[in-house]
Amino acid sequence: MDMQLDPAGDDLPLMANTSHILVKHYVLDLDVDFESQVIEGTIVLFLEDGDRFKKQNRSVEEACQSESNKGCKLGMPEPCHVPVTNAMTFSSEMEYNDCAICSKGEKDTSDKDGNHDNQEHAAGISSSKRCCDTGNHGSEEFLLVLDCCDLSVLKVEEVDVAAVPGMEKFTRSPELTVVSEELRNQIVRELVTLPANRWREQLDYYARCSQAAGCGELLFDTDTWSLQIRKTGAQTATDFPHAIRIWYKTKPEGRSVTWTSDQSGRPCVYTVGSPVNNRALFPCQEPPVAMSTWQATVRAAASFVVLMSGENSAKPTQLWEGCSSWYYYVTMPMPASTFTIAVGCWTEVKMEPCSSGDSATETPFSPPEADFRHVGVCSHMEYPCRFQNASATTQQIIPHRVFAPVCLTGACQETLLQLIPPCLSAAHSVLGTHPFSRLDVLIVPANFPSLGMASPHIMFLSQSILTGGSHLCGTRLCHEIAHAWFGLALGARDWTEEWLSEGFASHLEDVFWAAAQQLAPHEAREQQELRACLRWRRLQDEMQSSPTEMQVLRPNKDKTGHTSDSGASVIKHGLNPEKSFMQVHYLKGYFLLRFLAERLGDETYFSFLRKFVHAFHGQLILSQDFLQMLLENIPEEKRLELSVENIYQDWLESSGIPKLLPDQLVLLLEHLLEQKTLSHRTLQSLQRTYHLQDQDAEVRHRWCELIVKHKFTKAYESVERFLQEDQRLVPARHAQKADSHKRGLPPWIWSGAALGFRVLLHR
Repeated sequence: MDMQLDPAGDDLPLMANTSHILVKHYVLDLDVDFESQVIEGTIVLFLEDGDRFKKQNRSVEEACQSESNKGCKLGMPEPCHVPVTNAMTFSSEMEYNDCAICSKGEKDTSDKDGNHDNQEHAAGISSSKRCCDTGNHGSEEFLLVLDCCDLSVLKVEEVDVAAVPGMEKFTRSPELTVVSEELRNQIVRELVTLPANRWREQLDYYARCSQAAGCGELLFDTDTWSLQIRKTGAQTATDFPHAIRIWYKTKPEGRSVTWTSDQSGRPCVYTVGSPVNNRALFPCQEPPVAMSTWQATVRAAASFVVLMSGENSAKPTQLWEGCSSWYYYVTMPMPASTFTIAVGCWTEVKMEPCSSGDSATETPFSPPEADFRHVGVCSHMEYPCRFQNASATTQQIIPHRVFAPVCLTGACQETLLQLIPPCLSAAHSVLGTHPFSRLDVLIVPANFPSLGMASPHIMFLSQSILTGGSHLCGTRLCHEIAHAWFGLALGARDWTEEWLSEGFASHLEDVFWAAAQQLAPHEAREQQELRACLRWRRLQDEMQSSPTEMQVLRPNKDKTGHTSDSGASVIKHGLNPEKSFMQVHYLKGYFLLRFLAERLGDETYFSFLRKFVHAFHGQLILSQDFLQMLLENIPEEKRLELSVENIYQDWLESSGIPKLLPDQLVLLLEHLLEQKTLSHRTLQSLQRTYHLQDQDAEVRHRWCELIVKHKFTKAYESVERFLQEDQRLVPARHAQKADSHKRGLPPWIWSGAALGFRVLLHR
């Protein structure tokens, strides 16, 4: 199955048919082999069919046309000859020959990428005529489609969950007398819907089921972007096996992980936040709507430390001499793209014994006024939620650990370790309950392509933040901490709306950092104004050097959040190599939120933000969810002309920098008139940026004064035109300045003008 994609294009396909069936839980059992640079093992998927969930706001139109009606070259295989007894005994020492899943006497069926297909037997059905149905409405066999690339898939089988002792409790009959597909699926349905207070029991049964024997191989095929699986005779998602095991291994060149050396010269591997996300690490459902939990057992040489997205602070278990096992789990459903792993010879960095900072890491904090801790039932799917845990809501500083190559432990002790407690505390003071129970921080290798990356329970930071004082380290730490709320606990339902993650993190970064430094209000304001000025200059530069179509924060417009009938979709420019270097979603999103905060006032804005977090944590959102709730919860007098449609038009659906209003331009020019000198280059940039000769008479009046004051002869024609057409507006400038200050303009206008002034002054 292939989507209709332009081979030369830069769009990223999300192939999984999430409208028909969802992965609810992954159990990974993996071995990390640094000699071959391969991660191999099994992944067990526990599924829920479409009859038990309904996607909201799903488009009835196809966003992309799939070719699921193409002939599937699938057939019935003979028993597999891979010498493995069960999922838990899979070892990285195992070797596979080229015919690992081939029938006896058959030739190698692996394709040029190393994938193995279940090929047609002579007695099979003609592949040119056989079709597979990705939905649950047709007469042909149901096809499970997973996002997958750069993987060698070796075998797929159904898991016999009914053979696990104790599973009788998940069936309607007291005894498992007749084991059938329906009975096995019933067990999985009951297991994935256990209430949140039984999460430990649920994880235990997931683990036990994942070790159960297989009860029949499934047919599979692969293409560039997907893995497709079917079972003969299963015509709907309801009939399809709800627990399957996939045997696979990664490739050294796979794009989801990087094999490299750390700063001490020791080998390591880690997820890098690739544009293809995790589909080259394990077959999965990548669309954000496929929110799932996971647990993972990872084996590596005893000298290595395994860090992962997990709620538990894992410790190694020695399996045999020279080999250790690490186990992590997550009970909060998250998109598979947020899964993160790092394996290396990391050293845990701890405070010196004489330091007092270490004692603060696990000390709960009970503030006297906890008005932001809303009491009520959460709106998300059921899981053990910290927002409903009294002790969690008052925990100002969550437990945390820091890992780094041994050569950087000193730098981490001097800077990073000292900053984590105040930054976590500052974030809590602004937004309230930490969504995640703990945090690991890892200083990643020098080839890491950014300053930081946040994932559930773990954060990657670049070594670059450790030098030159605390400012860069503190601000980046605050940025990544902010992602715990915006980007993780609240995720974008459409990946093209990246500003919902990066814009919020950029805006909150300044607020958190000012609070962590315990700055006085006027000092915080000055610091934030200066950082806004620097960002404005970067945004202007980016607007001049980037394609206009990549400057839009909501490129899909009315189709935002829409998918095909199957759930498949395309992420515009998702594979564009320039995108990873662009900051438009950070900067333009930041200025939109700054604009809103200035318009409403900090107290009103952040009070709303805490309310929004409580209402939407654990869920996926679109821009309209945030904007509609914002406008519904602010006083009428502060709303003025704000509307969702206006914000879409001015900020989210247009390229370039949002234009200043005439009153903003007047104030900007008033500021510039107070300067003794301005270069002609600055004036020329001002004219070109704001098209001053085409503005209203109030703006052109100030512009003409600047032209005359600084003898900008290139624009004398504008002065001549103004004197001829607008003589009535020539009275004394200072009188008009006083009038403009009496207009009662809202604070965001002043802020925008001051910001533009500072930028232009330095050009």
